[in-house]
Amino acid sequence: MLRPLADVAEQVGRATARGLADLGFAGALFAESLYWTLMGRRRRQPVRVGSVFVQMMEIGILALPIVTVLSLTIGVMLAIQGIYTLRIFGAEDRVTLGIALSVTREFAPLITGILVTGRSGSAIAARLGTMTINQEIDALTTMAVNPVRFLVAPALLAMVVMLPVLTFYADLVAILGGGLYVAIELGMSLAAYTDACIDSITTDDLFHGLGKSLIFAVLITLVGAVNGASVRGGAEGVGRATTRSVVHGISAIVITDMIFAFVVSR
Repeated sequence: MLRPLADVAEQVGRATARGLADLGFAGALFAESLYWTLMGRRRRQPVRVGSVFVQMMEIGILALPIVTVLSLTIGVMLAIQGIYTLRIFGAEDRVTLGIALSVTREFAPLITGILVTGRSGSAIAARLGTMTINQEIDALTTMAVNPVRFLVAPALLAMVVMLPVLTFYADLVAILGGGLYVAIELGMSLAAYTDACIDSITTDDLFHGLGKSLIFAVLITLVGAVNGASVRGGAEGVGRATTRSVVHGISAIVITDMIFAFVVSR
């Protein structure tokens, strides 16, 4: 009778130990990436600027179409729900406040982070996983090329730069989408809507969302790198690591968003 309980306890313990090991590995990757970014040139092994720009193109520029579509949709959705709710109180014209604050503080960084996790976080995991299976990581080490400097640091730098930029772009597109619906539904001009949105938000609201996007950028990169580097079992293992990277990345973003919102709004 006690055996099943012992088995469950053992599984929980092993899962906890693996989680703590992954957390420690992520911290080590982050510290080593910062080290090579700051000290690489002094040690004559700088982080390659070309690699950073390639990653920026993949993470940022190529993500613009899907970010545009979903941000515009989110803006329209917020306008629809906001007008429907405020109509009960006869305050439809105050929908601009809800759209502006919801987009800049929550929806733009959250949706952008989730999109980038699905696109780029999974790509990082798949690339590192494939290189691990093919022993390319070991080959880099044999050639005295630090794998973290060569593979992780460029992705981290590119993510830290591009995710806030994408988030700011999502802010603009989502607010525009809400404005288009408000203009049609309430007859408010886009100029009046824009003025109302500008009056509704402050720089603190804007930097609240951009600050979260910086944290999300670090989480997405580290989750992808940790899952990719821990691949076992060939091509099937790469697939599992890629899926796990997306699940873990989205979970980390949502939980961090909740904690960040709670701490900052106290």
